Amino acid sequence: MRPVDLAREHGLSTQAIRNYEDAGILPAAERTVHGYRTYTPLHAQALRAFLALVPGHGHQTAMSIMQTVNRGATEDALRLIDESHGQLLDDRRTLQAVEAALRDLAPVPQERGDTFIGPLARSLGIRPATLRKWENAGLVRPRRDPQTGYRIYGAADVRDVRLAHQLRRGGYLLEQIAPLIAQVRSAGGVAPLESTLRDWQARLSARGRAMLKGAADLDAYLRAREP
Repeated sequence: MRPVDLAREHGLSTQAIRNYEDAGILPAAERTVHGYRTYTPLHAQALRAFLALVPGHGHQTAMSIMQTVNRGATEDALRLIDESHGQLLDDRRTLQAVEAALRDLAPVPQERGDTFIGPLARSLGIRPATLRKWENAGLVRPRRDPQTGYRIYGAADVRDVRLAHQLRRGGYLLEQIAPLIAQVRSAGGVAPLESTLRDWQARLSARGRAMLKGAADLDAYLRAREP
């Protein structure tokens, strides 16, 4: 099988096939007496496995999985897959946490829950500089102590910070989060976030389904490699 034959099935260039081999994603190809690469059905299955792994695990992790398998370290490859599944589970839990936070977005008395930037940052495991950056982006608007100038975060501010923190963990950019929080703040409700959460859930589900497809093709490749 020529590089062009392997490339054509997936709409790739022959250079991409050579690059995949050089990177260890594909097993090393045999060479003709003239130095041309020749591929086998095993290479075709390796390519299918890699391309199936990418949507669920990402390019870098998929590449690491294939490199590890081709080195004969199958157990290490399975560990990489387990870690990727663990990240998906963490992301699902984050989404659940955001949904739970939204359910609790009831008005809170301003005189309760006041805190300062240091303790709030520590409670979230982030730096005070991150909170200042979020403030500059419009995610949170703490009031200032008139005498000291210190930022004072009321209960509603803490809610906004925690919601921003959870959305950031979900992969959303500051410029995406700011208008959502502003709309919730002004509208007094969570309706503006419903479409965002539906999209987030859809992306997680698509990633999970892609992992299933990747697992099936990788298993086929592992079986093809067996003596």
